[in-house]
Amino acid sequence: EWDRWLLMGLIGTAVGMLGFFIHQIIDSLIKLKWDLVENYLQVSKRKCQWSNLYLLTGQDGNIHMTWLCALGFGLAMVVLSSGSVLFICPAGSPSGLPEIIGYLNGTSIRHLFNIKTFLGTFVSCVLAVASGLFCGPEGPMIHLGALLGCGLSQLQSDTLGIHLPIFTRFRNSADKRSFITAGAGAGIASVFRAPIGGLLFVLEEVSSFWDIRLAWQTFFCCLMATFTMDLLSSSLCGFVYRGHFGFFEAEKRILFWVKNLLDMNVLAFIPTILLGMLGGLLGALFVSLNIKINKLRMRFFNSIPKLSLRKTSKLLETVLILVISFVPLIANLRSGRNFLTLEVGCILSFPCSSEWGSAAALLVENGKQGITYLFKRGTHEEFGYASLCTALAFYFILSCWTAGSAVASGLVIPMLYTGALYGRIIGLILVSIFGVQTNEYGAWIDPGLFAAIGAASFFSGVSRLTISLTVIMVSKLS
Repeated sequence: EWDRWLLMGLIGTAVGMLGFFIHQIIDSLIKLKWDLVENYLQVSKRKCQWSNLYLLTGQDGNIHMTWLCALGFGLAMVVLSSGSVLFICPAGSPSGLPEIIGYLNGTSIRHLFNIKTFLGTFVSCVLAVASGLFCGPEGPMIHLGALLGCGLSQLQSDTLGIHLPIFTRFRNSADKRSFITAGAGAGIASVFRAPIGGLLFVLEEVSSFWDIRLAWQTFFCCLMATFTMDLLSSSLCGFVYRGHFGFFEAEKRILFWVKNLLDMNVLAFIPTILLGMLGGLLGALFVSLNIKINKLRMRFFNSIPKLSLRKTSKLLETVLILVISFVPLIANLRSGRNFLTLEVGCILSFPCSSEWGSAAALLVENGKQGITYLFKRGTHEEFGYASLCTALAFYFILSCWTAGSAVASGLVIPMLYTGALYGRIIGLILVSIFGVQTNEYGAWIDPGLFAAIGAASFFSGVSRLTISLTVIMVSKLS
């Protein structure tokens, strides 16, 4: 069995490298976009109320050009993202996860594992996330991991005319399915850097054919993917070498970095149960609304007889979603001439003292960064009810609409973000009732804590995942 373990390790390493490149390209594109935007601003930096946010002041004459540049850059990426799945690889849209689940449970889908699908999904995923759409790379990474598992185990391609005479004993449906399962698990493990979570995810959600040998080999594959991702990320940031190769910093490895731990009280289970019920109800609403939107979408597009016009209409839908996603940021121009920028280069609307400005700030370009802010401890007064409720309604509707559109995109980041928003609202309600508690017995009344619980509840309500989700959330918070 040495060759099977060797292949599992190679697949995990390849998936980890792919995940690293996807995240680095996304971060580089976001930085490039806002670097171009800042050329239209005469910038003077000073600290704002959040430690890593800065106030940028621009002149009146170039504010509208600034936002036109930001929107234009996003539109260019969205057009390329949607076009890559519509005109190159239809099997890559929207996330690929349902197709992988279908294949691993006995459904044959054409062109699901060819090289055109791989390239189209890769390009579409990177550009969709970087453009500003409310989506993440998680679903496409599972699909890409499964594609690598299939390609490296079979070592043959009809498209390229390649048939290598090695590992030929794995060219059967059972072994092919096992390597695809391991690749899918490595994909989710590389995103969250959680190897146990990746194993439990494919066990709970993806595949129905399991044995103890496959479980251990999948876990090894997930370990290799996580290790490769961490190793490359330890010294490279935005493809720039920063030294310390092989030095694993905790803050860089943990996806949603929360420094302060809180002692728990048994009373915290009361709002936790409420958040669980709310997550189930809102999750059911999200799924129901998404199904209705997709049925309406299919009915509308199927009514268009010409194929090229139908594909163009799907592309225009993604453009419309992006334009609407920019509405809060554009509309907030009337608040003044000030902007906020994150360290990663994302520009947000200001003033942060106003509810509308705070709501626009919550609709941040980088979803993971926004989730980290919502999880932050000791930030009882940073966001008010109006800003949180506005951002929740806007993000809920836009992410539901984006899911199923003609781009390769994932739903994990939107689910965590949505849950974090209403979780923080519940935390603010508790603060309003009991006040800000500074003693160790009441410190659990913290909006950031309930934002994390709310994120898990909505994720579970939509996906019906329990065990793997718990492991992923616990391993990604510190």
